[in-house]
Amino acid sequence: MFFDHVKIRVAAGRGGNGSVSFRREAHVPKGGPDGGDGGHGGNVVVICDPSLRDLSQYRGRAEFRAENGHHGEGNRRHGATGEPLEIRVPTGTKVRRDDAAIETELNEPGQSVVVARGGTGGRGNKQFTTSTQQAPRFAENGLPGEDAEIDLHLRLLADAGLVGLPNAGKSSLLDRMTAAAPKIADYPFTTIQPVLGTLDADDRQLVLVDIPGLIEGAHEGAGLGHEFLAHVERCKLLVHVLDLAPLDGSDPVENHATVEQELAEHDGRLAKLPRILALSKSDLVPPEQGAEAVKTWRARMGDSALDVILTSSATREGLDDLRDAIFEHTPTGTEAPHWNPATGELAAPLAERPEHITYRPSDKDGFRVEQIQPRVFAVRGKGIELLLARFDVGNDEALRHVEQRMRQIGVIRELERKGFESGDEIEIGGARFELEV
Repeated sequence: MFFDHVKIRVAAGRGGNGSVSFRREAHVPKGGPDGGDGGHGGNVVVICDPSLRDLSQYRGRAEFRAENGHHGEGNRRHGATGEPLEIRVPTGTKVRRDDAAIETELNEPGQSVVVARGGTGGRGNKQFTTSTQQAPRFAENGLPGEDAEIDLHLRLLADAGLVGLPNAGKSSLLDRMTAAAPKIADYPFTTIQPVLGTLDADDRQLVLVDIPGLIEGAHEGAGLGHEFLAHVERCKLLVHVLDLAPLDGSDPVENHATVEQELAEHDGRLAKLPRILALSKSDLVPPEQGAEAVKTWRARMGDSALDVILTSSATREGLDDLRDAIFEHTPTGTEAPHWNPATGELAAPLAERPEHITYRPSDKDGFRVEQIQPRVFAVRGKGIELLLARFDVGNDEALRHVEQRMRQIGVIRELERKGFESGDEIEIGGARFELEV
C-alpha cells in the first residue's frame, strides 16, 4: 500500500556526563584532576534517498531515537559523540516540525536537514581547574537532546500528471507510452495509488504520473483521488484524460468540468498549470465523430489548453502526438518554474532557490525573578534552567560554582532587589534549594 503522509516522534541523543577523576600514579606527585568531557548526543537527520518509493517504512513506528553521547572518563579521555539517526525519505518529501522551527522540502538526492539536535556533553572536572580551585570535585552533566513531532508529507516529483475521472483511460495511456505496468481493468478505481512511468527521448527523459481517478467532492475527501491530489502540485504540466464514450452514458462536457473543479478546489494553483487535453478511447467512436470532437474541444478550450489530441490506447492512435506534445510543453529541469503557494504565481526556477529553508524561533537568554511563596523565589529562563541542569546541586562544590555563575550574570542582584535574603529558597526548573549569599 502507498503511504505518502506520516507523523513520527524523534528524539536526539542526550549528551554524556563529564568525569570527576584525579590522576593517581606511582611516583607521580600532585597528579591533579584529569576528568574528560562527555560526548555530544547524536542528531536526528532527515535525508533524501531517491531509492525509496514512499513512507511505508515509518508506519506503525511511533518514536525514533538517536544515540546518547558517551560519558567522559579519567586520564582526560573524552566520551564519543553519539551516532546520528538518519530518517531516509523519498525525493519530494516535505518535512515540518510541530513547533514550526523547521519547515523544508527535500528534492535532491543526499539533501538533508537536522530536525533534532543532540544535547551537548558535560565538561569534566579538569575544565574547572583554576588558580584558586586546583582540585574541583564536580563536573557537568550532559544536556538532553531535542525531541519533536515531525510531519513527513511526500509529493511525487513528476514532470507531467495524468488526471481524469475513474476509468477515463489514464492507466492504459501510461501503460502504452511508458514501461510502467499499472493495473488495468474495465471497472472504476483500478488505480488506487499513484503510478510513475518515464518517457524517453534521445537527450531527455520525463517522469509521467497517473493520479488515481477524481470524482465530484474529491477535494473534500470523497473517493480515492483526494488522497493524492497533492502529488499533482509538483507537476509542471497536466494531461487531462477525457473519455469520449463513457460506459455510464455521462456527458463528457460535465465530466471535464467535474475534474477541473476538483483540481481548482484543492488548490487554486492547479487551475493555472498548463494542460493538454487527451480525448481517449477514440476507437469506440466513428472517425468522423472523433475528428469533430477535437474541433469542438479546441474551440471550447481556447487558450486554456496547449493542445487537444485524439488518442486510443487500443490502436495507439495519437500516442506519438501526445508524447511529442508532452516533451514540447514541459519545461526542462532547472529552467522549470514552480508555483508559489503564497502568491499563486510562478516562482523562481529550482536552480535559483536555496536547498532548504529553516525557520528558528528566537530564544531569549534573559531571566525573570518572582516571589511565589514567603521566602521562596522562582527564577525563570531557559539559560538559567540549563545552568542548573548541568550540575548536581547536592554537591557543595557544584552548588558554589552555580552560585558564582548566578552572581556573574546578575541573578543574585535581581533576587536581592526582589527582597531575597540569605537562607531563602530558590526554585529553578522545578528544583528547590537554599542559597546563602
